[in-house]
Amino acid sequence: MNEPYKNVHPYMVECATEAARVARGVTAAQLSGATHCPPWDVRALVNHWVLYTSHGLEHRALRKQLPEELTARDFTADSDWAQAYADQLDRAVAAWDDPAVWEGEVDLGMARMPAAELAPMIVKEMAVHGWDVATATGQRFRISDGAARLILDVVDTHGDLYRQYDGFADPVDVPDDVSVFDRALAHSGRDPRLSRA
Repeated sequence: MNEPYKNVHPYMVECATEAARVARGVTAAQLSGATHCPPWDVRALVNHWVLYTSHGLEHRALRKQLPEELTARDFTADSDWAQAYADQLDRAVAAWDDPAVWEGEVDLGMARMPAAELAPMIVKEMAVHGWDVATATGQRFRISDGAARLILDVVDTHGDLYRQYDGFADPVDVPDDVSVFDRALAHSGRDPRLSRA
């Protein structure tokens, strides 16, 4: 069996389930609130999260470019956006539920990347931005240690690339005994203590 599919897809399913749960916990009043990701408010953060981790995830599997209509959409303008996000996550995860999709490359527009390398990066976006949204709205984003190890591996492997495009800040110092997910967050420039504030 295709190893990336077997090793990553279950964590994609897990993180999508948790992302959908957190999305449902965001209230309309919180959308205009501040986040620890300036200059984004919760609405801007949610729109980025929804676009790339559900629509983007499906389009990458189908080898299609994201249409301009989606990149410009305010998903939160729909009062039922969280359910729409959950439904789109289901479609995206289903699109990757085929070992053949994990073969070959994905055209990102300005570059190409192996599908088996890109998929874990989008799962990382799902979890890390899911934590961002959860933290900004008084929730927790919880994943297994297995999923967290995948996120940590992506963060450590591609950290310099993310920092080059201002996706990550400098790593945050944390004690040796923090959880795997907290370590991944810290390595991405996020302070995991914010979720306990």
